[in-house]
Amino acid sequence: MSEIQVEEQQLAPDFTLPAIGSDDVVKNGQVQLSALRDHVVVLYFYPKDDTPGCTLEACSFRDANHLMQQRGVVVLGISKDSVKSHQKFAEKFGLPFPLLSDTEAQVAQSYDVYKEKSMYGKKYMGVERATFLIDKEGVIRKIWPKVKPDDHANEVLEAVEALQL
Repeated sequence: MSEIQVEEQQLAPDFTLPAIGSDDVVKNGQVQLSALRDHVVVLYFYPKDDTPGCTLEACSFRDANHLMQQRGVVVLGISKDSVKSHQKFAEKFGLPFPLLSDTEAQVAQSYDVYKEKSMYGKKYMGVERATFLIDKEGVIRKIWPKVKPDDHANEVLEAVEALQL
């Protein structure tokens, strides 16, 4: 696998993925990043639906969603889980933003967040928790690698305000 380097101040890699969520963002069951120009986008990658850390992070974004929307920010959650899994996860926790299904990890790879991980001495490939703040022109303004899930949404909101996006 080639090393892909995604950096702040560069154009965010475009993609189209199957998704669940609101019709103003999800068109024909899909989200295309470039179609969201004129919006600030918070693109957050997480390992797995309905696991403790991922639920904590998703609920943090859920609780901050009203403030995000007031600022014109679109939140997109992305993992390797299926659309069906995302639907159950969103319904269970009342998630008001789209969840995107990257089952082949192609988008995770293009954002350099598909990494070798280790659990109980076993190595495997998985999605690293990371967040990208993308401005209205599609430029990455801030990257949070290896995110700690609790209260992360407020950290993102502070950056939106600091950057005056």
